[in-house]
Amino acid sequence: MQNTVVAHFRDGTLVKGVTNNFFPNKPGFHVVDKDSGARHEIATADLKAIFFVKDFAGDAARDERSDVERTGFGKKMRVEFDDGETLVGYCQGYSPNRPGFFLFPADPGSNNDRVFVVTAATRSATFI
Repeated sequence: MQNTVVAHFRDGTLVKGVTNNFFPNKPGFHVVDKDSGARHEIATADLKAIFFVKDFAGDAARDERSDVERTGFGKKMRVEFDDGETLVGYCQGYSPNRPGFFLFPADPGSNNDRVFVVTAATRSATFI
């Protein structure tokens, strides 16, 4: 299955493209760049998070709602990254000992379908 993704590196750089070989238990994957078509080999440990998006444009002016209650997505949690960004969403399989976990956005109108958060890039991850 092909996924539209934005890979956010810990150093702040981004790679936007598509992947069909990301697996949470693997150390890396490939992204075909949306503009150049170049194939990037990406080590998951170098990332802050992988955003699985509906489209690349998004809406930077949109305020994500965190007050929405959703069912079927797991427990609600707040994730704070080392760079200060905070996400609120739902998680079904969080363990601080795992290299990462999926977070589903609290806001159903989000451009993100889901986010794979790299645990080592977080300051905190707490259930709320």
